[in-house]
Amino acid sequence: MTADAMLDIRKLNKRFGGLAIFSDLNLTVGKGELRCIIGPNGAGKTTLFNLITGRLRSDSGEIRFEDRDICRLPVHEITRLGIGRKFQAPSVFEEMTVWDNLIVAGTGHRRARRLFTTRLESDLAERAERVLDSVRLAPRRDELAGSLSHGQKQWLEIGIVMLNDPRLVLLDEPTAGMTVAETAETADLIQEVFKDRTAIIIEHDISFVRRLDSRVTVLNRGGVMKEGSFEEVAADAAVRKAYLGEEA
Repeated sequence: MTADAMLDIRKLNKRFGGLAIFSDLNLTVGKGELRCIIGPNGAGKTTLFNLITGRLRSDSGEIRFEDRDICRLPVHEITRLGIGRKFQAPSVFEEMTVWDNLIVAGTGHRRARRLFTTRLESDLAERAERVLDSVRLAPRRDELAGSLSHGQKQWLEIGIVMLNDPRLVLLDEPTAGMTVAETAETADLIQEVFKDRTAIIIEHDISFVRRLDSRVTVLNRGGVMKEGSFEEVAADAAVRKAYLGEEA
C-alpha cells in the first residue's frame, strides 16, 4: 500500500454462486481524492461498496483502509474506523425538521431535541451547523424534511453522512432522480464539500461525472476496464461499447 493511499484493494474476489462479480480486482484511491466509479449494470459497483463497508464478505483478497485490512470486520467497526456511506435512496425522517434529522443522526435517538435544548453550544450542535452550511440547507433548518425537493433530501443525506467527519465517504448515485439543474448544483456542492476529503462516487449520469472532473474508474467483467480522466475514459472505444452500447 502506497503512503498516500486511503483505500487499497488487492486481488479481490467475489462470487455469487457460479457468477464471478470480481476476479482479482485491484483499485487504489488516494488520500484527499474524489473518485468516480462507472460501469454497465451488473458490473459490481454497489457490490463493491457492500464489500468495503462489511455488508458482504469477499471470497479472497484484501481491502486495506489506511493500511488496515478490513475484509473481516463487522459493519459497525468499519463505520467506527471512519468510513461513511450514503445509499442511493434518501431515507430522511420527513416528519422532522432538517435540523432534527441531523441531531437524531448524531445521537441515534429520535427524541434528541430535548437533550439539546440547554446545550446548543455542544460539539454536535456546532458540527450540525457547519454541515447545514456546507450542504446549502441552513436557510431550511427549521422546515420539515418532507418539504424539501428530492435533490435537497439527497443533500441532507450527504450532510448526515458528513456529521461524524468520516475519512472516507461512499456515495451511491447521489443524483438519482434529480432534475438537470439539481444535478449540476449537486456536482458543485460535492466539489466544495469534498475539496480536501476522500470520496468514492458511483454514478450513472455522465453529465454529472463530466462536471465533477475527477479521476474515473470503469468496472466491467469482474475488474477495472479503464482508469483515467473523464476525457480519457470517454474517448476509449471499448468503454463506449461496454457502457454506452456503441460500436468500436
